[in-house]
Amino acid sequence: MLYIVPSPIGNLQDITLRALDVLKGADLVLAEDTRNSSRLLNHYQIIKPLSPYHQHNEHKVLHHLVDQLLQGKKMALLTDAGTPGVSDPAFLLVRECIKVGVKVECLPGATAFVPALVNSGLPMNRFCFEGFLPPKKGRQTVLKQLATEERTIVLYESPVRLVKTLEELAVYFGAERQCCVSRRTDEDL
Repeated sequence: MLYIVPSPIGNLQDITLRALDVLKGADLVLAEDTRNSSRLLNHYQIIKPLSPYHQHNEHKVLHHLVDQLLQGKKMALLTDAGTPGVSDPAFLLVRECIKVGVKVECLPGATAFVPALVNSGLPMNRFCFEGFLPPKKGRQTVLKQLATEERTIVLYESPVRLVKTLEELAVYFGAERQCCVSRRTDEDL
């Protein structure tokens, strides 16, 4: 069984009791960054083997992980912050598990864009989530397409590229388009 476990976005107490139970019961914890996941597990005194699972190795380890799952191992997938699969690794593993009949369960929990959207004051009844824009190739094409979107648009961006992206958004969307910038708080992380 594969469990998709949302991890806290800023405060380690923002994890569900069920997520902690799943982590305690897992045979293996897959981690986007083992250092970040270790911090979380250590905080809750959960001692489990950690294995890296991120965008740079997911293709290489996919079949090995699925083989272990088929043999009955319970795995929990953690990303650095939020729900795995939402602009983080998970898609390939989930798709392969479904394909071969391994049960997958995604726990409810932390997702960065929901609190940001609620706090924005922008219309929430209809919105589109785009995640991260392409860093280079295809970026202008995506921006041109999004410029015609009337719904609230949710984007993720790194602090390093934020100013550049805001400048581009003003060019493509117009200076009068409302915008809100939110960030996670790292009280405990």
